[in-house]
Amino acid sequence: MTATDTPATGTRTSDAAVVVRDLTKTFGATRALDGFSLAVPRGQVTGFLGPNGAGKSTALRILLGLLRADAGGAEVLGMNPWTQAVQIHRRLAYVPGDTNLWPTLTGGEAIDVLTRGERSAAHRRRRDELIERFELDPTKRSRTYSKGNRQKVSLVAALSRDVDLYVMDEPTSGLDPLMEAIFTDEVSRLRADGRTVLLSSHILAEVEKLCDTVTIIRAGRDVESGTLTELRHLTRSTVAATTTADPARLAAIDGVHDLVAELGRLRFDVDDAAVPAVLPVLTAMGATGLTVTPPSLEDLFLRHYGDDLAQTAPGEEP
Repeated sequence: MTATDTPATGTRTSDAAVVVRDLTKTFGATRALDGFSLAVPRGQVTGFLGPNGAGKSTALRILLGLLRADAGGAEVLGMNPWTQAVQIHRRLAYVPGDTNLWPTLTGGEAIDVLTRGERSAAHRRRRDELIERFELDPTKRSRTYSKGNRQKVSLVAALSRDVDLYVMDEPTSGLDPLMEAIFTDEVSRLRADGRTVLLSSHILAEVEKLCDTVTIIRAGRDVESGTLTELRHLTRSTVAATTTADPARLAAIDGVHDLVAELGRLRFDVDDAAVPAVLPVLTAMGATGLTVTPPSLEDLFLRHYGDDLAQTAPGEEP
C-alpha cells in the first residue's frame, strides 16, 4: 500500500498502525464483512464499536492472521497478517473477550506462557505490578478461576508486554466495576506513553472515556468513523429550558425536532447547525435554566442500531 488517505478516517496509511480496505468475508450464505475499512492511527486509542454479530470479531481475526479475507486488503504494522502473522505477533499483544486457559497451570504460569518472549527485569516488575493492581492470585490453578479472573490473566499478560500495538476484544468482559476502572487507568497510561491500542467493545461508556477515534460497524460495514467530536456532529443535542412563552417560534426553526412543552418546561432536540438560530429565540422568550446536552456515544450507537435492536426478539442476538 502507498501512503494515501484511508477511506475510513482520512488517516495517512504511513501514519497508521493498522490499515484495512474493503474487506469481505463470507461464511456460507452469511457475509460477515461487506467492504469493511478501518484505520488505526499510531499513538492513539481507536474504538471499534458494534453489537454482537456486527462483524467485529471476524475483522479482528483477520488482523491477527487467524482468518483469510475473501477480498480486500489489510496491513498490521506494515505487514500482511495472513503471510506474516508470526512477525506481527512479536510486536502485538492481544486480549480476547473470552479467555480460555490451561486448566492445570496456575495463573502465574499461564502469564509466563503467554509472555514467553519477555524475560527482562522490567517486564517482571511490570507483571508483578499488574498482578497486584488487578488483585489476581497467581498461585491458583486456572481451572478454579472465574471468568473475571481468567480475563485478568489475559490483561496482565498483554499489558505487561512492551509492544507496538495492543488489540483488545471486549477486554473488560467479566470484570467488576473496580477492575474496569483499573483497566481504564492502564489504557490511559498506554495512550500517555504514545502506544497504539485497538479497542473493540459494545460498552459505550468505556469507548467514550478511552478512545481518540471511533469506527462504528454495522452488518459488516463501517458506517461512521472519526473522532468523538466529529461523530457528535452527525446527531442532535438535547435542549431543556423553563419558559411560559409560546414555543411556536422554536417549532418553526429548521433543525428543531420533537419539541415538547409542558408546565412551563421545554424540551427538544436540535441539529448542531441549528443551535445558533435557537439560542436568540430562547433568549427572547425569557428562557431560564437552559441546558444543552451534546449527544453521547450511546446516542450515536442507537442512531445506527436502534431499528435493528427494536426488531430483535428478546434473548435474540442482533
